[in-house]
Amino acid sequence: MAPKSDSGKLVAENRRARFNYEIEDTIEAGIVLTGSEVKSLRTGKANIAESYASNERGELFLINAHIAEYKGAAREGHAPTRHRKLLLHRKEMARLLGAIQREGMALVPLRLYFNARGIAKLQLGLGRGKKVYDKRETQKKRDWERQKGRLMREKG
Repeated sequence: MAPKSDSGKLVAENRRARFNYEIEDTIEAGIVLTGSEVKSLRTGKANIAESYASNERGELFLINAHIAEYKGAAREGHAPTRHRKLLLHRKEMARLLGAIQREGMALVPLRLYFNARGIAKLQLGLGRGKKVYDKRETQKKRDWERQKGRLMREKG
C-alpha cells in the first residue's frame, strides 16, 4: 500500500478545535455529497467551525457544516447546513461511538479537503473538551513561544 500523501487541496479548517478540545486521535472519513456541494467545495466555500459529528440511527452524520450554495446549480441546489452522512468502516464507527458514549468524548471536524485522487474527505478528531484553566495554559504557552521567537530574532 502506498503511503498517504497530503497533496490534496484544503477546503476548510477548524482552527479553534485544537484550542477547545484535547485531540487524542484523528481519523479520515468520507462524506456523502451532492453534485452542487462538490462544485461549491471546489471553489472553497465551506465552513466547519461550528460543526460536529453525531450518532443518528447507528450512523455518523456531520451536523451544522455550512457549504454555500453553488450559483451554477439551476434546479438541483442543496440546503447549506443539511446533515451529511460520514463514511467509515463498521469497526472504526463502533470504536468511535463507544468512545463518545462511554468516555464522554466528542467527534470534532478538523479539516475538510480533497485527497490526491480528488475525493472529498473529512478529518475527524476524537477529543475531550478542555477546561478554562487548560485553555489559559495553552494561551500562555503560545504567547511564550511567540515572545521567545521574537527575542531570538532580535539577538541574532
